[in-house]
Amino acid sequence: MEDLRGAVAPLADPLLDSGEKARAAALHRAADRDGYRVTHVCLRMLLGAYLGVEPSDVPLIRQPCPLCRAPHGRPDVPGVPLCFSVSRTDGLCLLAFARTAVGADIERLPALDVVAALTATLHPREAAELAACPPDRRSAAFARVWTRKEAYLKGLGTGLGRDLRFDHLGASAYGPRRVPGWRVDDVAVGRGCAAAVAVAER
Repeated sequence: MEDLRGAVAPLADPLLDSGEKARAAALHRAADRDGYRVTHVCLRMLLGAYLGVEPSDVPLIRQPCPLCRAPHGRPDVPGVPLCFSVSRTDGLCLLAFARTAVGADIERLPALDVVAALTATLHPREAAELAACPPDRRSAAFARVWTRKEAYLKGLGTGLGRDLRFDHLGASAYGPRRVPGWRVDDVAVGRGCAAAVAVAER
């Protein structure tokens, strides 16, 4: 994403809508503002190419949340058979597109104190799997669990509003556990990061 910043920056003002500009401006760190703009310019350019319209004309909305019906569910382009998901972390973004519901997540590997603080929020079997990991592998294992779970929950449209203890995606380096009705896969993104994509099966 950093490699794209110079090329994308001039496109942000003409392509992004007022809501996107406001959300970018509300971010405190300059790196986060830049990352948001780069990600959303790329998203609009790809959606425009898929849909055959100008990137600035793509109407982005949020579907109602399945839990509370408030408008913070999956992002959507109304009236077209294309689903997408967006995730970003420092210096990286991940965009996923599908004909069915899709979720994507990318994360930097967390510090061990973060792992310790969040492990209890996961499914009990995942917490046990992480406890069994040697400390030098625990951060990567946690990132696998977290990205798999968040990709799946974003695909559902609930995001982290759904209790993280409900679903067992697993910490195995050999891939996630199967979730009925969904295909969840790890995405290779290099050292220091983890990523996953979840796609609803037809």
